Amino acid sequence: MAGRKILVIVVFAMLWALPCRAQQSQEQLAQHYYSNGDFAQAAELYEGMYKRAPNKFYYQMLFRSYKQLERYKEAEQLAERRLKQYAKELDLYVDMGSVMEQRGEVKKAMKKYDAAVDAVGFDMKQIGDLAQAFESIGRQDYAIKVYLTARKVMHNEYLFVSELATLYQRSGEYEAMMQEYFDLLDKQPKMLNQVQISLQRVLKETTNAAVVDGLRSALVQRVQKQPDNNTYLEMMIWFSLQQKDFQFAMVQAKAVDARFPNQEGEVLMRVAKIAQSNGAYDVARECYEAVAKRGKDGAYYFDSRVGEMDVKFAAVNRNFPIENKKLWRLIKEYEAAFDELGKNVQTIPLMRNYADLMAYYADSLQQAVDMLYDILDLPKISPQQRDETKLALGDLLLLAGEVWDASLLYMQVEKANKSEVIGSKAKFKNAKLSYYNHDFLWAKTQLDVLRSSTSKLIANDAMELSLLISDNMEEDSTFDMLEHYAEAELLLYRNMLDSAWMAFDAIATGALSHPLFDEVLLQKAKIRIRQERYEEADSLLAQLVALYPDDILADDGLMLRAQLNEEQLNNVVRARECYEKLILDYTTSLYVDEARKRYNVLK
Repeated sequence: MAGRKILVIVVFAMLWALPCRAQQSQEQLAQHYYSNGDFAQAAELYEGMYKRAPNKFYYQMLFRSYKQLERYKEAEQLAERRLKQYAKELDLYVDMGSVMEQRGEVKKAMKKYDAAVDAVGFDMKQIGDLAQAFESIGRQDYAIKVYLTARKVMHNEYLFVSELATLYQRSGEYEAMMQEYFDLLDKQPKMLNQVQISLQRVLKETTNAAVVDGLRSALVQRVQKQPDNNTYLEMMIWFSLQQKDFQFAMVQAKAVDARFPNQEGEVLMRVAKIAQSNGAYDVARECYEAVAKRGKDGAYYFDSRVGEMDVKFAAVNRNFPIENKKLWRLIKEYEAAFDELGKNVQTIPLMRNYADLMAYYADSLQQAVDMLYDILDLPKISPQQRDETKLALGDLLLLAGEVWDASLLYMQVEKANKSEVIGSKAKFKNAKLSYYNHDFLWAKTQLDVLRSSTSKLIANDAMELSLLISDNMEEDSTFDMLEHYAEAELLLYRNMLDSAWMAFDAIATGALSHPLFDEVLLQKAKIRIRQERYEEADSLLAQLVALYPDDILADDGLMLRAQLNEEQLNNVVRARECYEKLILDYTTSLYVDEARKRYNVLK
């Protein structure tokens, strides 16, 4: 008995599944016809399916098929009949209006659109579907009306902010877009961060200057109307920073600091750090100094003094050599800062900078080494700070010719950070030390491992040095010329510029041709830059790019020449040409992004 019941159920299930499968098969076939442009066959199948199951999907596909076939009357009647059955589907008005527009009956179409908007109620799904329907036919103006009408109906002017802002953006109404966000901020100032994120995305996605002008105009209006509203002052600072107008951002930050003294310079500190990271050192320094003037009891006094000194170092560190008076004035300022702030974990950045000044600019290597040992002796130093200081100390010991002590420090850092970027950096430094010592094959083995480093910069440097070694092995498996080149590089590293120049020059004149000649040109150019003989450096770099355009160093030479002409020779036209050539001819270069930024600025 039980077996018969099971059999009956199975048979019934199979019979019930047959029409379902047939329906699925028809649906797939209809979709196939529609996708392949056979709209007549698609319409015939969808007509049958819609009669049997009048769901929204079958309706939409049938309506679209009619439109593709230009059977506008049938499409309109289809939408009209469905609206009588499903009055809440307001997007059906849009379907009818779109057909009328295609027939040229614009006034009739507008009446249908207006009827849809007038029927908007409290149903959020209905509102979204209607706005989406208008957007799908390119009527952003009516989509905007839908949301504005819904606001009135619901008596809530802060609904649909992001939807309206997006629509205003697409319609080119940028000031209206900004006003939407700002109206929201009037009501909910805590939404400032979310609004900034939304606007940042807008600014990133468009190159239209009207967007920037619209935001600026809307901001100025709000600040003028509400001069004591900190939210809009914050927005003005944020906008200025986005546009990299650091000077204006500083002016606004000072205004905030004056009006809201309880913030204790927090906004100025924020502007200072962003300006500093973007190389706007004068602005950063002025911000730090303004905070420091608030007095030693201020919450940010210590940080502002550290930042101020850090910026002064960064400003001079870009240019070599430093004017002697400026150098010693800065050194004295650092020593005064240590007297005031002490030598502690918080002033480690200053101690590192001071060591660099003494070692690389003031020719006082022992004082530099002593300062780094002072850092290592500090209590509570973090592992990261310890390892970074060890690398810097290793560099100074190498500068002093104490090769094995330098190697030991590099190995310690590498061992403690095997899977970290700083560990790869230490490994690269040790490999280069082996290269200086003419142990080329061992160095290459280490460099080849580093070519897969997570740090793109380290991987690239490792690849270049590895190729330099492999490309310059002599036919008898010796490295005679490379040994001379490594010795010359070490002289350059140790700031023995005249000796390094003679060593590189000896390589260039020691043979009629050699794979090292492009490297020699680049190094000689770097020496002339450090000696402030800029025209000679430019000539050497021009030779490098002209004679070795396909070599791995061509993009290095081109970038250096562009920077030289922009910053030292004030030849904007030539700098722009170099940046442009780098962008167009060396698309895989690490310098492309920076070159594109500089090219756009110069253009």
